[in-house]
Amino acid sequence: MKVLVSDNLADSGIEKLMSVPELEVEVNTSLTHDELVHVIKEYDALVIRSATKVTADIIEAADNLKVVARAGIGLDNVDIAAASKRGIVVMNTPEGNVITTAEHAIAMLLAVSRNIPQATESLRGGKWEKKRFRGKEVYNKVLGVIGVGRIGRIVADRAKGLKMNVIAFDPYISSEVVEKLGIKAVSLDELFAQSDYITVHTPMTQETRNIINAEAFKKMRKGVFIINCARGGIVDEQALYDAIQAGIVGGAALDVFIKEPPKDNPLLTLDQVIATPHLGASTDEAQENVAIAVADQVIEYLVKGTIRNAVNAPSIDGAVLAHIRPYLSLAEKLACLITQMTRGAIEEVSIEYIGDVTSLDTRPLTLSILKGMLTPILGEMVNFVNAPVHVKERNIRVTESLRTEAEDFTNLISIQVKTSEQNNLVAGTIFGKKEARMVRINDFRLEAALEGHLVLIYNIDTPGTIGAIGTCLGRHHINISMMDVGQVLERGQNIIFLRTDTQVPKHVADELLAMENVDVVQVLEL
Repeated sequence: MKVLVSDNLADSGIEKLMSVPELEVEVNTSLTHDELVHVIKEYDALVIRSATKVTADIIEAADNLKVVARAGIGLDNVDIAAASKRGIVVMNTPEGNVITTAEHAIAMLLAVSRNIPQATESLRGGKWEKKRFRGKEVYNKVLGVIGVGRIGRIVADRAKGLKMNVIAFDPYISSEVVEKLGIKAVSLDELFAQSDYITVHTPMTQETRNIINAEAFKKMRKGVFIINCARGGIVDEQALYDAIQAGIVGGAALDVFIKEPPKDNPLLTLDQVIATPHLGASTDEAQENVAIAVADQVIEYLVKGTIRNAVNAPSIDGAVLAHIRPYLSLAEKLACLITQMTRGAIEEVSIEYIGDVTSLDTRPLTLSILKGMLTPILGEMVNFVNAPVHVKERNIRVTESLRTEAEDFTNLISIQVKTSEQNNLVAGTIFGKKEARMVRINDFRLEAALEGHLVLIYNIDTPGTIGAIGTCLGRHHINISMMDVGQVLERGQNIIFLRTDTQVPKHVADELLAMENVDVVQVLEL
């Protein structure tokens, strides 16, 4: 079997791959996109980092490809949907650079506090500017951590070692779990108001995009420091620039940018900003860890058929996977949807399998549900292997039940989520052999495909409301490609489930919500 390594990988990983007699390993890090399209049909495995873009046309040309393996966390350079349709397993190595990224955030925090890069540049220029570069102590200062996943927890722990007072916001983790870590749980507005330093450790999602924006800066202490070693776009770059110019922000330490490399970025013209070229995972130890991990995973899959750290397939036999895959997709999409629909930290998840689906091994289905449920929260950090670990860390209670006697559908998967703020239920089925459909949201019955840009609207059942919604979207040049409506007649209430050709932006969602008979508008993504 042939393995192509198309990005720079530590020698230890390449040596491990080459040590397996069954594998023929080629390293070529200079391939253009068109060249990769031309040669990919020869290979059974493709090992990448962030440089190679595994697009749909590459997947289409990959006649023999069985696995795409990323040495690192991020998979925004892989068309996972296209790979899944072709039955190609996509893997990453989510744990290999957690400590490294957390340490980089701490290093950036200290460097921006003491003006270390600026002072170094000044000294190299022959100057001795002690007064100009007077810094700040971090001792007894308040560090606000946005996102208390693996990296956020390590940052908080290291900051406590520096005798900082750590507060945190994470809407998906209960305050009890956060405070067991020795961190004070606060609301986002409280974090903005109380913090001397703010560091972000979340994936890039619709919810976290520009979470630190112009309105947020208005709520912050004067002289606050901002650290972003997570993803570009979580901090609104223009708003950050304006806040520094206005004297609200005392300094910023950035490892990531919306556009990388950040050409002509005005933030880089400011003395108060220090920056590194996405070095969060760039240590010898981290690169060794992910190289060895990705090599082990590729070997285990190609030689033994064992799947580890896949984001689109659980660890089950290939023949079983082919039979169960439509149900896995249904389970994951339902769970991803219900998390986006539901406010608050998840406390309980109740899963019910009904009808023919009970004849299957439901353990992989439950893993799909856990992964799908956590994906809007953790992004690429979660996969089929580590999802149960993340669930346990969040103290989420999971219950399962099976009922062989079906009612309206021959097979049904029902998921109910209870959070600190509300309860929601979704249910779905497979039509034919592979068509996944949602058939219930809470008390509402409907039939809807589970893909694309989606909008969920709760409204009072009055004439003209649906037409007004369509008119509003049309005015903003947003085409509706699917509409499903559910009713609860005794309450006089509808839900409208839309799929649109393009994502509905926030200002349009706000316009819909302002309509007289519209109660809730939620923009969702699958």
